[in-house]
Amino acid sequence: MAAQRRNLMQSQHQSWTDDLPLCQMCGVGTAPNCVYGPDGKGTQSHPNEDGHLRFRGDDGCFLYGVFNGYDGSRVANFASQCLTAELLLGQLNSGHTDNDVRRILTQAFDVVEKSYFETIDDALAEKANLSNYLLPHNENVPFHQLSPQSQKVMERLKELEQEVSGGATVAVALILNNKLYIANVGTNRVLLCKSSSDGQNQVLQIGRPHSTDNEDELQRLAALGLDSARIRQAGQIAGQSSTRRLGDYRVKFNYNEIDLLSAAKSKPVVAEPEIHGGQSLEGVTGFLLLMSEGLINALESAHGPEQANQEIVAMVAAELAQQTSLEAVAQSVVDRVKRLHHDVFVSGRQRATYCSRHEDMTLLIRTLNYPLADAALTPTQGGRVCPVSVPYLNSQSTSKTSVTLSLVMPSQSTLTNGTNTASTLEEGTPTPGSQSPTATLQSTNTQTQSSSSSSGDGSLFRQRGSQAAQPDETGRVPPYVDFSQFYRLWGSDHGDGQSMQGGLGPQ
Repeated sequence: MAAQRRNLMQSQHQSWTDDLPLCQMCGVGTAPNCVYGPDGKGTQSHPNEDGHLRFRGDDGCFLYGVFNGYDGSRVANFASQCLTAELLLGQLNSGHTDNDVRRILTQAFDVVEKSYFETIDDALAEKANLSNYLLPHNENVPFHQLSPQSQKVMERLKELEQEVSGGATVAVALILNNKLYIANVGTNRVLLCKSSSDGQNQVLQIGRPHSTDNEDELQRLAALGLDSARIRQAGQIAGQSSTRRLGDYRVKFNYNEIDLLSAAKSKPVVAEPEIHGGQSLEGVTGFLLLMSEGLINALESAHGPEQANQEIVAMVAAELAQQTSLEAVAQSVVDRVKRLHHDVFVSGRQRATYCSRHEDMTLLIRTLNYPLADAALTPTQGGRVCPVSVPYLNSQSTSKTSVTLSLVMPSQSTLTNGTNTASTLEEGTPTPGSQSPTATLQSTNTQTQSSSSSSGDGSLFRQRGSQAAQPDETGRVPPYVDFSQFYRLWGSDHGDGQSMQGGLGPQ
């Protein structure tokens, strides 16, 4: 009966959101957890436990979420279904104020938490009953010495523990009335990137993770009678760094049995979200990033935490300049972080000890009036050149250097309902005055500055149309880069124009 009730409730939650349309203005990238062996080969240690949601509701309402599950995916899956049902089935409308939206978000998380525990309350009761039967008579008795009946009880207890254990941290973004609201429980991360007219990106982290090194969270726990210094030193509560989470009955109902939490006057680990917004998105060009803890931890393990936000934004901006779908953008960034993490491990460098494994990774990207690349446009065909600041680390120096990359973006493409419309430029029509991209390295200590660029008039690049060049009778394609200036300068530097013509020029 208990199993039938749980299955019925779960099937009902699934049917609630089946007909909701997906938002086409976002993309999601994922990667499973991985543990590296001594040879650098990775293996997955458990099924993927992350989850996400991306729905479009009525009244210009959009809902996005990233869920970082642990000890199973049950809580993450349940929360993504139930939270959607609590927010997008008529609860929100354009007439709601900021206070109304914050209240509805808080109530939704409360309902999700209570509803989840209702689905496992029968299993919890059975587990408690069997534990009371088994422990008084068989404490400290090896399994093989138990009676057949007690062995069956022990096996059933293990099944029930797998069924009820686990939890999830959640980051949710809601857009209503062109305002952004963020609700966060736990250690996922939300970044808002705003792009200026010259292509520079301003990065804003919305909220701080609810972790054991968050001063506000430590003060909250201290007010409940807990030793905040001890919690900070431990770094984890029941195996997780989060101080707020959905599910996880151990820290919700049995916290007095956990040594670190036993002195708490009331429930210390909560599911109450921290809510930010509404922040107006009027006139904003950029993108919103929702990242699971596994993605952030992998990048910070490989490169350190100092520039993680700027680095992930730079990766996204670079992929947006090249890819033609948001799904490809998000997946490419996740794959890139995965490669960075692996490469640091196999390099044997100082940070390799932090990169022996990574958890599941999820990245959700929502663009805000930000154009996707048009693969048909080159810099000389109407492409827009946008500089993007990328952190650069010199392996021979401890100083950090900022690299500004000029990325080609389509200058006249627009987004309509999440799709990239065609440029008004005719294909293959060059834009007068276009310059080739430049790359500038500028040290943060402002002592040195160097630049590398092609000539200002773009004379090294021969303009060509959109049609592919045809091979000649020898099967070769005519070059579109003129190296004659390079050969001339090389010859003058070496003082022998004859040797240049005889040995370096194209034959």
